[in-house]
Order: sequence, then C-alpha cells, then structure tokens
Amino acid sequence: MFNNLTDRFKVAFKNLTGKGRLTEANIREAMAEIRTALLDADVNYNVVKKFVADVSEECLGEQVLNSITPGQQAIKVVSDKLTTLLGENSVGLTLTSKPSIIMLCGLHGSGKTTTSAKLALYLKDKLKRRPMLVGCDLYRPAAIDQIEILAKELDIPVFTERDTKNVTLVAQHAVSYANIHNIDTIILDTAGRLQIDNDLVQELVTIKNAVKPDEIILVGDAALGQEAVSVATHFDQALGITGIILTKLDGDARGGAALSMHQVTGKPIKFVTVGERAIDLEPFHPDRMASRILGMGDVISLVEKAQEQYEDEEAKKLEERLRKNTFGFDDFLTQIEKIRKMGGLMSLLKFIPGMGDLPMDGLDEREFNRIEGIINSMTPKERRNPEIIGASRRQRIAKGAGVNQNELNQLIKQFNQMRGMMAKMGSGGFGFGDLMGGGGLGNMFGGGPAGMPQQYNMPYQSRSQSSSTSRAANAAAKKKQKQARKKNRKKK
Repeated sequence: MFNNLTDRFKVAFKNLTGKGRLTEANIREAMAEIRTALLDADVNYNVVKKFVADVSEECLGEQVLNSITPGQQAIKVVSDKLTTLLGENSVGLTLTSKPSIIMLCGLHGSGKTTTSAKLALYLKDKLKRRPMLVGCDLYRPAAIDQIEILAKELDIPVFTERDTKNVTLVAQHAVSYANIHNIDTIILDTAGRLQIDNDLVQELVTIKNAVKPDEIILVGDAALGQEAVSVATHFDQALGITGIILTKLDGDARGGAALSMHQVTGKPIKFVTVGERAIDLEPFHPDRMASRILGMGDVISLVEKAQEQYEDEEAKKLEERLRKNTFGFDDFLTQIEKIRKMGGLMSLLKFIPGMGDLPMDGLDEREFNRIEGIINSMTPKERRNPEIIGASRRQRIAKGAGVNQNELNQLIKQFNQMRGMMAKMGSGGFGFGDLMGGGGLGNMFGGGPAGMPQQYNMPYQSRSQSSSTSRAANAAAKKKQKQARKKNRKKK
C-alpha cells in the first residue's frame, strides 16, 4: 500500500543525505517533496500542513544543522515525527468487565464482519480468552449467515437471533448467554450504512447505553483517503470510540487513512488487517509502521512472526539436524509451510531493511507448488535421506512429478548446497536471513538475493541468468587450463 509513498520519501532523503551540509534551501526542497508525497497518498491536508511545519522547524534547529551528519539527523526527525503522527505507542485492548464487550462499528463495506472473526481468533489464540461473536447486523442480507459460517470455521461460539428486529435486545441477550456459558469476551458485529445517517448513529448509541462496552472500535477501510477523517470524526463524536482497526492495509490504495485517523480523533489505531486469512490481523505498532513507510524494514515484526511458528523444542531439534547435516526434504516441506503461514516469501522480504530496493521479478512463489510436487513424488526414505537418490530413483521421481530430470537434478543440487551451508554454520544458529540468502530458499525460487545478509543493494540473478553466468565461468576456466597446458608443452 505504501510503496509509492516510500519511493517519494527515498527521493527526499537522497536530496538530504547527498549534501555535505544542510541549508534552509535544501530542507525546503525536501519538505516540498514530502508534502507532495503525503497529499498524493490522500493524507488529510491539515495533517500534512502540521507535519511538514513541525519537521521543518526541528530540521532548521542548531542540533540538526550543526551535526556531523546533518542529513541522517534530518531523517531521524522525519522518522520520529511520523511515529508521533501514527500514535507513538502501541495500545492494546482494555478488557476489564465480566464479560468484556467489544462493539465494532463502521460504514458498510469496511470489513466489520470478517474483522470481528479475525479479532475473535486473535483473542482466542494470542490472549487465551474465550470470545463469542454476536450477529448484530439485522439488515444486510446473509449477514447472520456470514458470521455463523466464520464462527464455525474458526471454532468460536456465536450468538444470533433471527426472529427479532430489535438489535439492542440481541446484544442484551448475548450478555446473559455469555454469563451462563462462561464466555469472557463478546464481540458485537453491528450494522453499517453506505454513509453516516441519524438512524445508524442512534441505533449504535442505544446499544452502547444498554450494554456499556469496554471498547468501541471503528473499523475503517484504509482506502477511504480524505473521507477517513470525516468518518472517524462523526463516529467519535457520536460514540466516543476507544480505538481504530484499519482494514485492507495489504491493498493497492494510497493509505492516507492510516496517517490521518489517529491525528484527527486522538484515538489509537489498535490493529490492522493485512490479508484475507483469519490470521491476518496484527497489533499496530506506530514506530514499526513508520519504519516500513520510510523503507527501513521491520526486523522486529519479522522475528516475532518467526517465533510464532517455532516452539523452543522444535527449533532446537531443527538446529541439531542442521548441525549434523541430517536436514531432509520432509524438514524442508515443513519450512515451506511455515513461510506460507507467515505470509509468503515476498511478504517476509519486505520486512528486511533494504530489500525494497531489490528487483523481485525473478522470485516466483509458485515454485513452492512445483517443489512440493517433486518432493511428494519421493518415498519417505528418499525424503529423509536425499543422498540415496541415484539415477534410477531420479528417473522415477521426475516422471511421477511430471517434470524433466534436469529440474529434479537442479533441486537436489541446490538443496544439498543449502544443507551443506547450514551444517557449516554449526553453533551459529539457523535464521531466515541465512535460509533465504546465498544458496538458500531464494535461489530455489527463481534465483534469490545472492549474499542477501551482507549486501542488500546487490541485484540478484534469475535462474536463467545464473545458469548462463555459470556456463560462461566454466568455459573461461577450461580455456585458461588449455592455454596453460599448451604453454607447458612448448617449454618441454
């Protein structure tokens, strides 16, 4: 979503860091670029005006202008101010009542129902609570059907009443049901409208007064742009919202809502949704989001994603197999599945500083499916012990997977190289940077970022480029050997 904004910030930063010293003219030029970038991203005009004024004032101060690295200091100012714009600190849910009640509100189409299910799963898996979904949208066709289906898929209790049109009674009955059935958190999925109207507001106010929710969260579409400010302001004035969940942050919209809503309402963005899956709900961290927007990566979130996938005991066993060089294709399939659960290889690379500058055209995640097909054509013994795969076995595996034998040979060769590299690390441990770097997963999926952990600014080669480079190198080596033999014969 923020790709264009990130590119524009990079241009502004290049103008700052490329100067030996900063002047008022340098800073004014960079601020003009930043102002245009934010307005193009649909950030509210008043928010942009204040942000640029605050950054300009601090950049023109003696602490920046007289610094040994004024360009870097100016970038730090922008980063700090952007973090403040987004909310400074991560703010969690306040759940003190028994049962605790979370009321979701927002316009029609903002994704309230799917977000309510994602939030319920987050409460269940991450906070170890016992949530229940409540269908309070009695107007949209199939709204109750949708929430019941989502609840069933996630194995989460759901409360609905199809025979009543009084949404306040539904909410009150849900509270009584929760008290009887040991439910500690209720999520009310309320109705939306195409635009804010008096009937919508009054209905929400009535629900609020009847059940007194701990949290009133506005679900806002990140693609709303300038309209986000008006929507957030109206809901806040009517209900006194306690927080915001931004949806569709993985889309291709400009994303100005993310930079406007907190500043205008003063209420924190608590979560963002970054995909269609039920697990694609993330707590919002202003400092990390600012870092991503500025193209500086987000290694902390990447580590947290990895930690969610690996239990301590599992990680120790994996490290032991890598050290003893017994890492097999079964283990490799497990790693592929874990990377999928974390959002995919392309998604993970964006968390690494500098990776946004690399061309990703040669990296094809569809290779996951192809590789899985090849590995699944192996016997369990072959997957555990790749070294036993001889010529006849290779012929059988290639035929079973529907690929030519050269592709199978390439996979086994690269797998052995990766396994050997991991074994050499020894006690150095196992990391995603190592796995995806030179000789790792990146090269197996269309030519990965060679030497990635050391050189983020080096473009990688596609598989065809890599193989042609390799052939050229071999030809040059043979030619050199031939010349040396010829020279020796002459001496004799």
